[in-house]
Amino acid sequence: MLSPAIDWLLDSGEPLVRYRALVELAGASAKDGRAVDARRRILDGPIVRTLLTGPADAVGSRRHPYSKWGGAHWRLVSLMDLGVPPENVPGVPEQIEPVFGWLTGRAHRRNVPVIRGLARRCASIEGNALAVAVHFGLAGDPRSKLMADGLVAWQWPDGGWNCDRREEAHHASFHETHPAMRGLTAFGRATGDASATAAANRAAEFILRHRVCFRERTGDPLSAQAVKLHYPPYWHYDFFAGLRVLTESGHVQDPRATDALDLLEKKRQPDGRWAIEAVHFRKPGSKGPTPEVIDWGTRSA
Repeated sequence: MLSPAIDWLLDSGEPLVRYRALVELAGASAKDGRAVDARRRILDGPIVRTLLTGPADAVGSRRHPYSKWGGAHWRLVSLMDLGVPPENVPGVPEQIEPVFGWLTGRAHRRNVPVIRGLARRCASIEGNALAVAVHFGLAGDPRSKLMADGLVAWQWPDGGWNCDRREEAHHASFHETHPAMRGLTAFGRATGDASATAAANRAAEFILRHRVCFRERTGDPLSAQAVKLHYPPYWHYDFFAGLRVLTESGHVQDPRATDALDLLEKKRQPDGRWAIEAVHFRKPGSKGPTPEVIDWGTRSA
């Protein structure tokens, strides 16, 4: 008998969610008839379909890739984060082309100020884009290597990254670090690139030194938001984003992650699900800047 939480996922109106729940949680074979049917319908799912073919700012449009949250960069990040199988998304090389062109262009790469010996780069951008490139089978593209090498070169001595241009800034940002670590982990695993893997391991140590979401000196939470659950994170950091990159990099079994894992278990609801506790976005159609493309919801039910 499956748990109510898994049953809820299997009943999702999003074929991608049903497929992943069947294969990853319910133990079904990818060749199982239900799994085959769900996978065949992935592009028909309301979330996936909107991310790919939404209004005028859909993936592949002329809108700047970084336009929040409708530009190609963010939509591809969401597709990757949801775990859409690469072969289920047609034309990804064409869709990621404006992202590659922007991030590996001469103008963008020249704009990396170095202040007091520290590169002030928003590494979350390249980190997310690199993770997207690897997920969709473009790890071998020379521009993926260019982004990975840039991230390695911009890493701060404490293991993280930061774009803070104030001279007194000397501590890496968790917001900038976790996407960079995610991209480098994926790239290192896909290509065997030792420098990318080593940089990802240094970033893991930075997160683990803080027990994922706590201050080194006082033991207090990094912030009120750092101990809340959000989705989607995009580039924002919280304890779950930290646990995710530690899991992907093989570091989550480190004893220093225990407190964050306990926190995640404590937030689990009686029916086995988790609720979003805070959001970083405005719902589609909302007044004000940067409305979302997808209504991700605010609770688990």
